This record gives sequence, C-alpha cells and structure tokens, in this order.
Amino acid sequence: MRPTFPRLVASTAAAGMLLAGCSAPATPDGSSGGATLVVATSDEPDALNPVLNYGVDGASLIFDGLVSRDDDNQLVAGLATALPQLSPDGRTVTAKLRDGVQFHDGTALTAQDVVFTYQAVLDPTVDSTLRSDLDMVESVTAPDAATVMFRLRYPYAPFLQRLTLGIVPAKLLSGQDINTAGFNRKPIGTGPYRVESWTPGDRLVLTANERYFGGRPKNDRVVVAFVADDNVRAQRMRAGEFDAAELPPKLASGFDADATYRVQRVPTADYRGVMLPTGDPVLADPAVRRALNLAVDRSAMVSGLLGGAGEPAFGPIPPTSEFADPSIVGKPTADPTAAGALLDAAGWTPGAGGVRVKDGRPARFTLMYPASDTLRKDLALAVTADAKKIGVEVTPAGLTWDAIDPRMKSDALLMGYGTPYDPDFVSYKLFGSTFAGQGYFNPGSYRSEVTDRALQEGRDQIDPALRKAAYAQFQKQLATDVPWLFLTYLRHTYVLKSSVQGVTPRVEAHEHGVANSLWWNIDTWTRS
Repeated sequence: MRPTFPRLVASTAAAGMLLAGCSAPATPDGSSGGATLVVATSDEPDALNPVLNYGVDGASLIFDGLVSRDDDNQLVAGLATALPQLSPDGRTVTAKLRDGVQFHDGTALTAQDVVFTYQAVLDPTVDSTLRSDLDMVESVTAPDAATVMFRLRYPYAPFLQRLTLGIVPAKLLSGQDINTAGFNRKPIGTGPYRVESWTPGDRLVLTANERYFGGRPKNDRVVVAFVADDNVRAQRMRAGEFDAAELPPKLASGFDADATYRVQRVPTADYRGVMLPTGDPVLADPAVRRALNLAVDRSAMVSGLLGGAGEPAFGPIPPTSEFADPSIVGKPTADPTAAGALLDAAGWTPGAGGVRVKDGRPARFTLMYPASDTLRKDLALAVTADAKKIGVEVTPAGLTWDAIDPRMKSDALLMGYGTPYDPDFVSYKLFGSTFAGQGYFNPGSYRSEVTDRALQEGRDQIDPALRKAAYAQFQKQLATDVPWLFLTYLRHTYVLKSSVQGVTPRVEAHEHGVANSLWWNIDTWTRS
C-alpha cells in the first residue's frame, strides 16, 4: 500500500541519469576500493525528519534512537547505555545516555534533545502520524543532562520498542515550524552517515560520520537512488549503475544465472492483500467477502507471481511471530465450489454473462492498485481471474496514488503492510474502529467490537500469555469478518553485485525504502 508510517511517495527518477559518476575512483589494481556504494529503491521519503515519520523503526542511517535492533530484530542499546528500565507499575521508563555522543555538526547529545524529539511528536501542531503511537506518554522529562524519564498514562506492553525513534537536535528545531523546516531536507543526526545532498526524484547522497559512536563506517559514501519504475530499476542494475537494488521477484530472478550478481531473498513480515471497503454495497455483504477468501489461489500466486519467494497469507501476523495463531490458516489453494455454495446460500444467483446478482445488483467491484507496482498489478489480475470463476466481476484499475486516495472508502485496494516487531504496531491502526476512514489507517472503515477489544487488550497486558490470547482472538475475528483478502507474505528480493561484502539480512517490515532495507547495516559493507 501507500505507507503512512513513514508515509512514502513514489518518485519519478530520470531513467537516463547514470550514477556511475558517484562511484569511487579506481585504485591502481583496478578495483573501486568500496569507497562509495550505490543502492536503488522505489520509494522516496517526504522528509528526512524522524518527527515527521522518517525511519521510526530504526535503521535510518542518519539518526539513532535510544534503542536499536540487531540482526535478529532484538532490542539492543542505542543512544542509551543499556535497555531503558521499566518501573514495577509499568508506567515509568528511565534511560541513561551514552557519554560523548555528538550530532553531525559536532554538538553534544543531551537528554533535552530526547525530550524535545518526543514532545515534538506529541505536539498537535506538528504533522506527525506517530502521535497516536505515543498516546500513552503522559510526560517526558530530563532530570539531568544524561537521564530521560517517560511517564505513561497506562502500562503499554511494547513501549521500549517505540524508543527506536531517531533523536533530533533541539537547538536546530526549537521555535521553528517543524512541518516546513529546512531541517527536513538537510537534517543533522547522530547516525553513521550525514546528509551531503538530496536531489528530489533522483538521489540521496550520504557521507560517513567520522565521529560516529558506533565506529566510523567502512565506506566513505552511500548513494540511495530513487527509481520508481521496476523495469527501469532492473535495467539500470544490469547496466552496472548500482551495487544493490530491490526488485520484484520476477525481475530479480533474471539475475540468478549471472555470476556477476547474486540475488538475496529476504524473509519478511510484509504481506499483500486486498482491502475490502464496507462502503461498497457488494463488498459490504460478508458472504461475498468470505466467498472471495475461498476463491483466491494463494499457492498459485506464490509459485507463479513470486517465483516461490513468499508464502500464502491468512492474516496480518506473520507465521514466524510468537503471536501467530495457526488455527486461522486455511487452504492455500482455491475452493471455488465452497465459495459458490456460500454465494448461493446468501442469495447471489447466476446472472447475465455469468455474473451473480442479488436484488438486482450485480456482484462486481473495482480493485485499485498503484500502476507503477508490477507485483501488485499481477496480484490484482490474479484476484480478478479467481473471482470470475465464482461469478464475481472485478475491474482492475492501475492508478496513481493521488487518484487512489479519494476512492478508498468505496473501492477495493491492493495494499501492503506488516511488521516483524510487535502486532500492536500496524494492526491497532489498520483494523481499529477508532481509525476508520482515516486515510491509510483502516481505509475500508472496518468496525468490530470484538476486534477493538482484542487489540486493546493486546497492548494493555504485560503478561505475554495474556497478550498471546488477545491476539489469537483478534486473528480469529478477522478470519470471520474478512475485511481483507490476505494473499501472500513476500520475500523481499534484492540483486547485488557479487563483489559486495558484509551484507546481513534480517526479517524485514513492509516499510523498507531508505531505511530498514537490506542495507540497514550498510555502514559495515565493503566491495572487494
């Protein structure tokens, strides 16, 4: 889907703009020395400010949070000396800062910078979609220059995971309109790289932070190229412009036989599915939604469209999660007979051209997808074909995001989301009634008291067993209501030059443009 945390927009990079000029000069032996690495992605941030949703789950390359994640996505200390301490009542969190950490401009990090960052997110005049993620924060204070204290309104089980938010320097943003500040395009952080330049629609150039507390990066510069079109990105990878690029599975598989490259297929919690809006009179019928859920052939999508780089999806919590409920897993292959029986029982009878009809209304709806996304197009066409077999007519529509935005309450949409971190992070907003119709938060206006209660209990309960029970109930209710047709979990596919060393894949979230991609640890990469 078009992500909203962080919210990304598709860019239109000039296909003919070569990045070869960004490569490091050759050493006497003809190698590049690995001084500059060039990676390519499809999505470009609106801003490079964590307060405005950039890199909120860490791995932003430019900023650091109080905590970070290792290659197993486990929390480790970041700007804090150790994982922050939680009080017995679950409502006070205390963090101690590392000594000697500096921002890119040489100024010292203090607790006041942390306080400012979180207060800015909570400021209602700041356009941050993260505010609702932190609605449990009653106050954040700095008892001294090296100590930060969060006081929570109520216990919130995954609060420490919210502390990956990158910290910004208070002195550069105090008294400014953060929504329009120049900082958003030329930020100053504490991370392994500082921003050298950002050319919208083309590239972001980062240079090594010589003073990085975690150790200077092993390379001098990183160029992130923004190339929205999948085919163009593949062509430019083949032309040697990039050291690494994310590509759809079909395009990536074309590099398998070439020893110059290697294809990395990374496990993810990133799912694709069809959001079914309650505002559409056909999709408002639970029988239609359940029939479609039986009709889609997930196995065929994984084998044919993903080239095996994925697995069938039946819900928003990945099978690898400790919170996944195996009871919701259905048949990965289509069952058109059972789907047809559901529609017959609900009064949807065959009509002209094989399209079912009920009370004079034909069983048809529009399925939107972003036109530049080849995988979503393929998935939309597969859903269209499967639905036709049970008498439901789907009209696929490849559109720009600007055209999609106003139609989400009434037209279905091929979306993507998913997190390997905590189930609360995405699902609370995506399926909670409180967020119904708020842009990409629950765009189909799904409402369920059972779902709302389960989601609330999942975030309220500290006991892991109680949390697991709550999320099991949540998954069961979604499987009953079918507000989405969950189709596939992806493996994010990347093509790299074989000379690139130091790559460490980890389970990825849906959001993985500049941040949280295969290059989350690019500061350790070299080129042989």
